[in-house]
Amino acid sequence: MNMSSKKRMAAVALTVAALSLGSIGVASADDKGAAKSAAHAANKAAHDANHAAKEALVATTIGVDAATIKTRLAAGETLGAIAGAKKDALIAALVDFKSKNIDAAVTAGKLTAAQATTMKAGLTAHVTERVNAVRGEGKGPKEGKGPKGPKPPKAPRP
Repeated sequence: MNMSSKKRMAAVALTVAALSLGSIGVASADDKGAAKSAAHAANKAAHDANHAAKEALVATTIGVDAATIKTRLAAGETLGAIAGAKKDALIAALVDFKSKNIDAAVTAGKLTAAQATTMKAGLTAHVTERVNAVRGEGKGPKEGKGPKGPKPPKAPRP
C-alpha cells in the first residue's frame, strides 16, 4: 500500500470516528427523532467507511488507482477485465473481506450463526458473478417491458 493510500485510509478512519462520536452525542437527546437520525448517520458513516475500505482493497489488489477503476467501469468494462491476471486474487480478497463483514455481523448480533453459514456458502460464486458483471447489469427493465413513465400530477387536496 503506498503512502497516499495509507493517508486516505487514516482519514476515512478519523472521519468515521468523528462522525460516530458526534452521533453518540446527538443520540443522547430525549427526542426520538434525533436518536433515529443519529443512528442513521452512524450507519451511513459505517457503510461509507466499509465501502472506502473495499474500494482501497480492490485498488491495491489489482494495482490500479480507484479513479481509473471507476472510469473503466463506467465505460462498460467488468472488474474482472480490469483485474486481468489478478482476477483470482481479487476474488479471493473480496471473499475474505465479505467473510469478515459477515463474522462481524454475527458478533454484533445482527446475524445468527446459521444465517452466516448460509451467506458464506454461496459467497465465492456471488463475488465471482459480481466481478464478471458489467456495472449496472441486470438492473434495467425486463426485455419488452419499458418503464411505466412519469407519474401523473397529484390531485389537489380538498
